[in-house]
Amino acid sequence: MTSTSFFTNAHDIHNIDLQVVNVSSSVGPLEKLEARIAAGAIHDSAERCDAPKCHPETRVAVQDDLYSWIVDGDSHSENPKKMKWVTGPAGTGKTAVMGSLSQRCAADGILGATFFFASWSASIGRRRKTALVTTIAYQLAQYREEFKDAISNAIEANPGVFQKNLHVQMETLVLAPVREIAGQSDKPRGVIIIDGLDECEAEQYHDTTPAGSRAHPTQARSNEQDQLEILQVLQQASLAPSFPFRILIASRPERVFREFFDPDNNPDCFAPKLDLNQDYNADDDMTLFLEAQFNRIRRRYNLPSSWPTPKDIQTLVENASGQFIYAATVIRFLEMGHKDTPRVLLDSILAMKKTANVNPLKQLDVLYSHILESSPDPPLSVLWISSIDSFNSFSRFSPSALNINLFLQTDPESSEAEHLLGNLHSLVRVPSHNVQATTFYGFYHKSLLDFLKDPTRCEGLYIEETEVNVFIWEGFIRACTRACTARSSLSEGFSKLLADFPSSWPGTAQDGLAHPKVVPTRASVDLWVSLAMTKGNRSCLWEMFWAAHRSVRA
Repeated sequence: MTSTSFFTNAHDIHNIDLQVVNVSSSVGPLEKLEARIAAGAIHDSAERCDAPKCHPETRVAVQDDLYSWIVDGDSHSENPKKMKWVTGPAGTGKTAVMGSLSQRCAADGILGATFFFASWSASIGRRRKTALVTTIAYQLAQYREEFKDAISNAIEANPGVFQKNLHVQMETLVLAPVREIAGQSDKPRGVIIIDGLDECEAEQYHDTTPAGSRAHPTQARSNEQDQLEILQVLQQASLAPSFPFRILIASRPERVFREFFDPDNNPDCFAPKLDLNQDYNADDDMTLFLEAQFNRIRRRYNLPSSWPTPKDIQTLVENASGQFIYAATVIRFLEMGHKDTPRVLLDSILAMKKTANVNPLKQLDVLYSHILESSPDPPLSVLWISSIDSFNSFSRFSPSALNINLFLQTDPESSEAEHLLGNLHSLVRVPSHNVQATTFYGFYHKSLLDFLKDPTRCEGLYIEETEVNVFIWEGFIRACTRACTARSSLSEGFSKLLADFPSSWPGTAQDGLAHPKVVPTRASVDLWVSLAMTKGNRSCLWEMFWAAHRSVRA
């Protein structure tokens, strides 16, 4: 500490002795790295505490096959193939297999890193590519001490790396450190597991709306572009001679993956793919799963050992058509506290007409329809589900369950959310009432949202996207109108949601307010303007003000 006297030539200033203390506020390189990871995407994160895992004694052959490739593979080949694709339709258990395999590899000390994408997650890091390489690098720094030192040195030497593209990040944070430690000790081995890559959403670097960029809007990046970029970055790593890890990627068989992993396009780059739907018969594993779950339900409800019959279980397995999500949804439906007993609920499922449709998802669709129609108002329940999905899909929002309730419900004193979603807990993760202010709605499986967005599958339950958008805008106007009389009781989070919503929601303010069903009140407009001035983004205030008042006076 240095003592410095200032104002030495000044007059009429007495007894001033400023103590100047040099304090270092620097943050270490690994702390900088940790600040840029998607912690919820790691296999054992708190966010994934309810993530699906393979039931004991099920999917054993699949896991053994993948584990064998990780440990042995073609290591004796002059050109080992260090990248493998695991695929299968929605509901075949890809995430459960990857989760259980991650635990097994971690226990055996061969898990380098994991990243579980999830398009339904309230965490933006799990939906976008931005934190992928940093999250992998962070886990590798925990995996081996020499990795930690090399990655730390790389960040110190390249402090701007976090603003670079994924290829540069992979080279700087992973491949260069790998080369640095090559030969220093026994060569590490292991696996990097990436699940749900088909759920990665596009990162938008520029404003793509006409209002934002005025005369020259930028074309939006597609999800497929970012997914392909990630595949290319991982391939870049796998082809590096010094790279000691195998890379396992799980996704649905969407076009970008089929073309990328096509042996005709890349004959020498990848290990043979594994298709959970074609390469393995899941019926025996599903039977084991259902038998174990029914044993548990029988004990809980003191039901006879003769229930359900072997024929009942066989019917459920046949209906599932290899989709584990069907079996898991049936069990959740029986357990979610309906007024009817599990026996009655199961009978209602078994009584559903078996279709001859060759679509393997048809019975899952029938089950989804059956559960949704158990709601007291199925169309309104679907509107709520679609609105929750919309909020979760946009990074500026992801409001808590409580704030969504306040936004969407018609009566602030009602229990509308519980009334509509109370019978749907087997499909929707509904937080308990005492934690709704800090937790989020979620979905057990993306296949529910796929079902609701396809009119050929959900039929009478289908709701147009424009209708969902109108429903959300109506909720916004109601919330603003109510807030006029209860402004002092608005939480900071809900006030910010109302302030940001019009200028940040996809599409322009005019798109929402010009719809004939959406009629803003003068009070709602005035309330929003005052909130926008104090808590929101002022840059769009004039545009929104003009659009709202034009709509009111039309």
